[in-house]
Amino acid sequence: MQTIQQYISEHKDRFINELIDLLKIPSISADTAYSQDVLNTADAVMDSLKKAGCDTIELCETPGYPIVYGEKIIDKNLPTVLVYGHYDVQPADPIDLWTSPPFEPVIKKTDIHPEGAIFARGACDDKGQMYMHVKALEYMTTTGNLPCNVKFMIEGEEEVGSESLAWFVPRNKKKLANDVILISDTGMIANDIPSITTGLRGLSYVEVEITGPNRDLHSGLYGGAVANPINILSKMIASLHDENNHITIPGFYDKVEELSKEERNEMAKAPFSISAYKDALNINDVYGENGYTTNERNSIRPTLDVNGIWGGYTGEGAKTVIASKAYAKISMRLVPNQNWEEITELFKNHFENIAPDSVTVKVTPHHGGQGYVTPTNSVGYQAASKAYNETFGVLPIPQRSGGSIPIVALFEQELKSKTILMGFGLNSDAIHSPDEHFGIWNYLKGIETIPYFYKYFTELH
Repeated sequence: MQTIQQYISEHKDRFINELIDLLKIPSISADTAYSQDVLNTADAVMDSLKKAGCDTIELCETPGYPIVYGEKIIDKNLPTVLVYGHYDVQPADPIDLWTSPPFEPVIKKTDIHPEGAIFARGACDDKGQMYMHVKALEYMTTTGNLPCNVKFMIEGEEEVGSESLAWFVPRNKKKLANDVILISDTGMIANDIPSITTGLRGLSYVEVEITGPNRDLHSGLYGGAVANPINILSKMIASLHDENNHITIPGFYDKVEELSKEERNEMAKAPFSISAYKDALNINDVYGENGYTTNERNSIRPTLDVNGIWGGYTGEGAKTVIASKAYAKISMRLVPNQNWEEITELFKNHFENIAPDSVTVKVTPHHGGQGYVTPTNSVGYQAASKAYNETFGVLPIPQRSGGSIPIVALFEQELKSKTILMGFGLNSDAIHSPDEHFGIWNYLKGIETIPYFYKYFTELH
């Protein structure tokens, strides 16, 4: 029987070219101007699953973008792996910071990726990582090496909150029944230090609007006498952190889990260079909540960040106005036990309370989700660990991530199954940023490793 390594060697160029074709489609779910592109991407994913060997493929309608469902059931007595991924991508803005067009994929060599990386929006998050699973299935079905059943659920709204998935999952529990959920939408420490993500932060995302006068005003005639919404918004945002970078919203930390010294010591074993971290980001120093390391701040501690702020005149030249309105988008990354809806309400109440009487405040919640911690003693984790050991030659390190995949908690609630997060991207891959990329080596290594997960999960199960 042909090994996965032999199969990849034989089909390497095709695997890369197929992914490039998928990356050319600008499936930006946040912008309705790209609605048809999102739908076209769903069709492309359906076609790829059919060619990979799924016996059943459906385009499942939802209140929003459709969910692509596929399955290959070989024996109902065998375990079933449910693969989740998403085919939508983040907006590419700011376009002028890309060194090549975001939807014209190119392969470039870098110091971290000497074999080349595909530069394109969605390369790592999540088209490249999702497509690893499609090609792994192709290998297993083509060679008769699929040891258990597999189902695919690929959505088109992950980058805007997965609202339609939250609608779809409770209505399709029987269709989605599984023994473990497998996701590749995270990363690993380094190409020679594999890791498995065991924790995710939750998310609360809101937009705030501050209104002062009923129209833009002349800053000479009215300046100093009328509240300036931009000034006030800036002060309100600045007050959300104290001098120790601690979030000042009352009740915000009430349910935050404090990890033990032993757990924090285990986290500290992961290789990390503060100087390399600063160099990679071109910053003079790190920043964050006092009393915690950089790796703790971006994984086991909650945060509050302004993602965008605007108001008034921002065009070329001068226009001396006091704006009628000012806006900001704010995200809060939450740790397990923090309920995102409670935090959203705490934020709303606090932000309204700290506003002066001279303005009005509107807080609009956009989306959110719960944090998640997966046990390292589960059959799924053990199978993933053995799979990485098989292809990397070392055991992976369990690692908590600072990112959020809100639907993971939903899966456990509705489908009663654990999720295994097998990511093959790197922190340096610039997801959500200009010049997002995914290493060719990482892409092929994922395709190589995934079939071993199926093998070991079936054996251990």
